[in-house]
Amino acid sequence: METETETDTGAAPSRSLQNHRGTRAIQRMVEFAPSTGGLALWVRHHDVNGSEAPAIAANDGTSIFYGPGFEGLPLPVQVGLVAHQVLHVALRHPQRRDALARLVGDVDPQLYNLCADAIVNSTLSHLSWLELPAGSVLLEDLLSASLNLHQGVEKSLLEWDLERLYRAVDDRKWSRASFRGQRRGKGNERNSSSGDNGGPEAEDGTAQAADRERPAADGQCAARARYLADRMIADLLPAADAEHPEAEAEQSREWRERIVRAHAGDGVHSMLRELLADLPKVRTPWELLLRTQLARGLSHQPDLSWSRPSRSYVANQGRIGGRRMPWEPGFSTAKAVARLAVMVDVSGSIEAPLLGRFAGEIEAITRRLEAGAVVIIGDERVTAVELFEPGRSNLRDIRFNGGGGTDFTPLLQEAERHAPDIGVFLTDLDGPANYRPAFPVLWCVPVAHAAMPHPFGRKLVLD
Repeated sequence: METETETDTGAAPSRSLQNHRGTRAIQRMVEFAPSTGGLALWVRHHDVNGSEAPAIAANDGTSIFYGPGFEGLPLPVQVGLVAHQVLHVALRHPQRRDALARLVGDVDPQLYNLCADAIVNSTLSHLSWLELPAGSVLLEDLLSASLNLHQGVEKSLLEWDLERLYRAVDDRKWSRASFRGQRRGKGNERNSSSGDNGGPEAEDGTAQAADRERPAADGQCAARARYLADRMIADLLPAADAEHPEAEAEQSREWRERIVRAHAGDGVHSMLRELLADLPKVRTPWELLLRTQLARGLSHQPDLSWSRPSRSYVANQGRIGGRRMPWEPGFSTAKAVARLAVMVDVSGSIEAPLLGRFAGEIEAITRRLEAGAVVIIGDERVTAVELFEPGRSNLRDIRFNGGGGTDFTPLLQEAERHAPDIGVFLTDLDGPANYRPAFPVLWCVPVAHAAMPHPFGRKLVLD
């Protein structure tokens, strides 16, 4: 995109608004709703020209882009558009689309954009000092037309968050041919959040041309919703920070705090109305949970030593008040090297970026805790066992075949032979575990299989 002017206030609120196409609208927002209107000062603003410019305005979850057509609109409509885009950014709608796609596998961009717009439009519809563009869909209208659910705007905003609304509206049906060769329960659906509505790929990694070009058939709810979307302005671009999911939790926490403070500051004049259900979700990253669990399991615990006395026994020379003290053992200063067992189910399907993040965390944890690692690879049987020094492993080189059978029992039994302090099992949980080892087990599962039950130990969802 070609950028003419830019206001970059991502680090802290700007003290003065620079000149871009949305400046007058932001000034009006701050005048009527100082706190919630001031959320615009935490957003980057870009004027864009050329073929890649949006028709009017769009956002990528971090920045708002203004096309040439924005300047010709009346000021109240400009205010409505800027407030609309600011709430998309504050509520993390583009980032949440990626998270939803990782969970359900396929997200229709038009339906998702419609659901996000409906929530934002109803949030702003009570304000008299701005005007929503023609064709704007309200949440209560979408619920009535698509789901045949009739309820007021206040109740709707209190009950419906974006993810729940999208799941209710999207009742598309894929043809049976689209799933040819797909293993049941495997998370290899195509992510269409950026506009690709093709079906899942075939087992060999290539899609049949006919299946790739044929979209899923709309159910009744999706068809009625898509009729409402005909006049909608598609304004959700791919998330700008999609390649850095580890920062998502912190950004969501910051935006949630800003929204809550701003809403309290403006009171009845708030742009946020009764918007509570759709606030950004604050979630602890799985990397932090993995570090915590493994640090507890691999930490060195001092052992009692009956061959040497405790410090208090030595200090009192073994006597108190002229009487001999009972023997009190001390602690051994020698420490055994902690060991981590990493078991990997290669019959599943793990995406390369997720495997890279998982491998990096394992290497960092073993290096920091000075722990050795034994990596056990297999499906129905153990196919490879390797021992590694702290901070070294070959997890990034693992290749997943997908679609094969799985039995956790041989891998757990092999891990028991190495007497680890704790075990980590990277799997989709699609298989039996007929053996429970003495060491604790942490089951690391991709988000597409988060609903699968784990046989024992604890489950950690990797998203």
